[in-house]
Amino acid sequence: MRVLFVFLFLCAGCFMVSAQTETDSLHYRKIYYMGGTGLSFPLGKSKNVLGTKLFSGSAGLDIALKDSRYFLSPTLYMLTFRYDQQKDDPKYNYMIENGRTNFYMLSLAAGRRHQYRRLNTFGYIGPVAGLVVEPRGNVVNEKLKMSNKYSLTVAGKIGMGADYKFPGFFIGGEIGYMYNFRKMEGNPIQFLTIMVGLKSDITSLSEKVTGVIGIETYKD
Repeated sequence: MRVLFVFLFLCAGCFMVSAQTETDSLHYRKIYYMGGTGLSFPLGKSKNVLGTKLFSGSAGLDIALKDSRYFLSPTLYMLTFRYDQQKDDPKYNYMIENGRTNFYMLSLAAGRRHQYRRLNTFGYIGPVAGLVVEPRGNVVNEKLKMSNKYSLTVAGKIGMGADYKFPGFFIGGEIGYMYNFRKMEGNPIQFLTIMVGLKSDITSLSEKVTGVIGIETYKD
């Protein structure tokens, strides 16, 4: 819990910083695609059910608003964990140990960024909704038949990160905290995500797509 408070304090600080060294021309009227890979770490009682497993990933957009200091970031997180079943499921005759569970979480975050020449820092917060896939097993005709249990969940996410612009692309990373409002195996679920990856400019592509469907983007 102490680590969580420190993390939230750092995120709040990222939002509160207001000074920028120069006008943000890198993000003015821009849309970027972001793809990353990394790890997810369960926190607190989540570790009764989940464990860190290689690898997790993310894919999303960085959409600058009219004031380019602010952005929207719809992002899909594909998180993988080790799974240890805690409660008996009456539909199945075996419990799972050292299995694998997946979280497919769509985050609709809003945030603020600050540009320091080619280096950008940012913080964000927003709601999350997604699908949780838990493994299950039954013995049928002396064979172990695996299946999946699917459930929906909602969560909240807060995070911060930074990226640096090289010619033609950005390299960046982020750290985020996600809290699920649905329990798993009777345990509250929360975890820390760490992602690193690339960010590339897709503004021209988005303009072509919106032009085809008759929508003019970034119109004053």
